[in-house]
Amino acid sequence: MSRFFGWVASTFMAITSVAASAEPTEIVVRVISQDAKFVGDSMGGARVTLREARTGRLLAKGKTTGGTGDTKRIMQSSGRSPARATPDAAAFRATVNLAGPTLVDLEVAGAAQSAVRIISQRWLMPGTSVTAGDGWTVELPGLAITPAITMRSGLIVVDAKVELMCGCPITPGGMWDAADYVVEASLWRGERRLAIGPLAFTTVPGHFGGIIEASGGAGIRLVVFARNKKTGNSGFVEIPVKSH
Repeated sequence: MSRFFGWVASTFMAITSVAASAEPTEIVVRVISQDAKFVGDSMGGARVTLREARTGRLLAKGKTTGGTGDTKRIMQSSGRSPARATPDAAAFRATVNLAGPTLVDLEVAGAAQSAVRIISQRWLMPGTSVTAGDGWTVELPGLAITPAITMRSGLIVVDAKVELMCGCPITPGGMWDAADYVVEASLWRGERRLAIGPLAFTTVPGHFGGIIEASGGAGIRLVVFARNKKTGNSGFVEIPVKSH
């Protein structure tokens, strides 16, 4: 009987040891801008966080690094799950230790001011790498907007640089055609809109400008909103306006 219990104990310990031992699991994450290319060094990279979904335990975090990839290969890709990434295409690489089947949360945010967050989930198995094809790829919607304002005789002169989240340029007649984008500036106090005006394309790459009448008083902010008329992809940014 003692030999039997000894066998049970040793078997249990062996099973427990196997369950407790974590295996290194390689993960490659890529972030592709909606309607464009991979997000990498040119825009400061996309912020990537990997967590165990059940417990919230942090597995890895960092930024995508590398280039935007091959334009033709990305923009002319077709078919089911086309391979769009070349070796130089931006990616975040990590090796995490998993002890068992794990549901993982992937959170991605662009580095640009008007970035949004994307959360994706995937089941991972210990030792089974996530590197096939383009890796774990998520699409990041949004447009990056960098505004600048100048006060002039009761008017606000607005210059806004608008670009894809990968930094791809908006140009007249280009792959990302300026004619496809509508950009507007508006002034707000709280939830009340005080004024609004269109911003027209001015210079390459992706500069839109215009004039909006200034409104006095404290708590005024300027909002720049841009969208692609064909895809609906949009971006937003706001900055405070100092009273004069």
